[in-house]
Amino acid sequence: MRPFDYRCATSPTEALSIAGAQPGRYLGGGTNLVDLMRQNIDAPAALIDVSRLPGIIEDTPTGGLSIGASVRNSVAAAHPSVRSRFPMLSRALLAGASAQIRNMATIGGNILQRTRCPYFFDATGSRCNKREPGSGCDAIGGFNRYHAIFGASEHCIATHPSDMCVALAALNATVQVAGPGGERDVPLLDLHRLPGDRPDIETILQPGELITAIALSPSAAAANSTYRKVRDRSSYAFALISVAAGLEVAAGRIVDVTIALGGVAAKPWRALRAEQNLRGAAPTKERFLAAADAELAAAKTLDGNAFKVEFARRTVAAVLCELAGVEP
Repeated sequence: MRPFDYRCATSPTEALSIAGAQPGRYLGGGTNLVDLMRQNIDAPAALIDVSRLPGIIEDTPTGGLSIGASVRNSVAAAHPSVRSRFPMLSRALLAGASAQIRNMATIGGNILQRTRCPYFFDATGSRCNKREPGSGCDAIGGFNRYHAIFGASEHCIATHPSDMCVALAALNATVQVAGPGGERDVPLLDLHRLPGDRPDIETILQPGELITAIALSPSAAAANSTYRKVRDRSSYAFALISVAAGLEVAAGRIVDVTIALGGVAAKPWRALRAEQNLRGAAPTKERFLAAADAELAAAKTLDGNAFKVEFARRTVAAVLCELAGVEP
């Protein structure tokens, strides 16, 4: 680990002021950034500790929920309003990492965590365009079991590791951001970038901008929702495939549905084709499978990850059957 300056902020205003005087990286729980620094993958000149900013979960005037960026993952997962009104979010948070890490990790840091691609972490022996632009991507043609089937490019096939962000994508969450130019709201679906020819640029955040909170809007589909994660082992493993879904059914027809996939792209993947295929339809296993097929028709697989297509197909159908109360 290389030397760095450390400053601690107690308010967003103070954090932005420090960042303006000495550009650096914001530090939440440190469960990802500190690992990257230890392995010399990331070497910020300064750390601005924002973990002490007030972390509040509160109702919004529109009946939704606001979750502060410094709220710990374990706190958000256990909050009664999250569990009752947005159960997919609670379950996604509980599916991530270990209890000890969830006690340290923050909501804002979770959103900005970086890929767990092994070639990205191998700074001494592997080429990685995300780590060193223009160097190449050894995952293409290498070990790519965990890599993307949507939105990849010839420059990068890494996936985003967050469970929580998959739920936030399905919930149409809004990320509230403060920066030198003032405050702005960014839809979670627009925050992360696909790799294109610059996989090192992972979000649309501008230099110095700080995530301050996420905002959630209520809906019947959000209240009837869940998250399922398929992985190599039952704990402390990243998703091969994950599905966050919510469903509203009335008079035997699907009124509203929301589906997002994890483990398949460099960002949480909203399954818009599948959703369109389902609205107004009867909630049956056959229709759920057909909707999954409509989404997965655009998948582009590699030699090591072709299995993800069938995994995703079956998981989407199983989750929707569970929410609809029909036989899987």
